[in-house]
Amino acid sequence: MKITVIYGTPRKAKSSTYNIAQHFIKCLSEGDVVKEFFLPKSMPNFCRGCWECFTNYTKCPDYEYLNPIVESMLDADLLIFTAPVYVYHVPGQVKAFLDHFGYQWMAHQPRKEMFSKQALLISTAAGAGTKSTLKDLKDSMNFWGIANTYTFGRNTHGADWDSVAEKRKLKFKKEVIRLAREIKADSLNVKPCLKVKGLFYIMRFMHKIFKFNKADVKYWESLGWLENKRPWDSK
Repeated sequence: MKITVIYGTPRKAKSSTYNIAQHFIKCLSEGDVVKEFFLPKSMPNFCRGCWECFTNYTKCPDYEYLNPIVESMLDADLLIFTAPVYVYHVPGQVKAFLDHFGYQWMAHQPRKEMFSKQALLISTAAGAGTKSTLKDLKDSMNFWGIANTYTFGRNTHGADWDSVAEKRKLKFKKEVIRLAREIKADSLNVKPCLKVKGLFYIMRFMHKIFKFNKADVKYWESLGWLENKRPWDSK
């Protein structure tokens, strides 16, 4: 299983999210390619709101940073995002990264390849906040058209991985193995979940009837989605 990982912070050894991600990667990669990107180094800039991506993604001022990540994500079978809880939400650099992908939300120009991918979202907190943090990420996954999105949010009761109790680490490891098995099983026949399909049909209706943005309508027309073709069809 080819995997692309987007780490929400550059921390490694002491990061709970990083260490849990490594457990998942060990269970899921099976010797296949794993490409890793660390924020904010891999994408250091904020979205400028220039709107260029909505007409031509390659004109984005940050294309040099984004393109290697995009190419890696398109080539992957599984996307993994890690995000420790920062004030009940994702770290600012994760939000800045996701902002660059507004153009590929379902309402605009979603990529066909995303409808055949799975995503795993990992979040940890010493106390609380993983639910709202994971929602920040999952909103983008659903609107990107990711077929199936899995979440793994855990309260570690420790400021860093070294301070997490060994008993709790062992519990996490068992839970990782269990979820990894589910992801592997589902990878044999990846089909978009009902929510993703529902979003697609709602946006298809909007483009077909109201035609708000010419560039978006042209994109959907070029792929045949306003007719009989669907992004999850194998043909």
